[in-house]
Amino acid sequence: ILFMGITKTDFMRGMQCRKMLWLDKHRPDLKIIPSEIQQKLDAGNDFGDRAMAMFGEYEEMTVYRPGTQIPDKKAMAAKTAEHLEKGTPVICEAAFIYYNNYCAVDILKKTENGYDFYEVKNAGEVRKQFIRDTAFQYYILSRCKIKVGKIYIVTHGDDEASPFVIHDVTKEAKGRAKWVNDHIWDLNRMQKQPEEVEVCPGEQCMEPYECWYYEYCHGES
Repeated sequence: ILFMGITKTDFMRGMQCRKMLWLDKHRPDLKIIPSEIQQKLDAGNDFGDRAMAMFGEYEEMTVYRPGTQIPDKKAMAAKTAEHLEKGTPVICEAAFIYYNNYCAVDILKKTENGYDFYEVKNAGEVRKQFIRDTAFQYYILSRCKIKVGKIYIVTHGDDEASPFVIHDVTKEAKGRAKWVNDHIWDLNRMQKQPEEVEVCPGEQCMEPYECWYYEYCHGES
């Protein structure tokens, strides 16, 4: 199997449970995604698409592999580099690769001395896992020599009059960069090992998200 390094999603799933990440890479056929979860994922994508225009005009970096809906990470990173070079003010799905580890930033906004970035979440408040999510992105961006100023999480407002609420999480996100570095290389090695990772079922099966391999690990399949 040809592995990329660790993506943001891989990192978040691996930090919830190492076995979850291993199964993602080696046995994705065992996944069972409940329909209500799929609906939430789809709603999150829709909300993210709407948020792209928060600051007016933008350039989107998404590139798919020919004939698929699979993002072409290398092409996206190359396109992002071109727009950084050009000085494009707002770049959406800005992609970065560092030693094969990858993230795509929802909204990258040019400032006088660098860039701020915005992570969009279809939720009513900022949750702990969202901060971890931004910390991973900050780690990759800073390693790619991007000068990151402020880091924001965008949640949904109460109504259409104020659909987006912006929260400054700069201090918390930047403060977790070392934590990301402490785990990213270990997860990289672990996901490549041929034998299944053994983890006893526990709280991580449901926290912060219900695992799609729940039935497999609990012997219900």
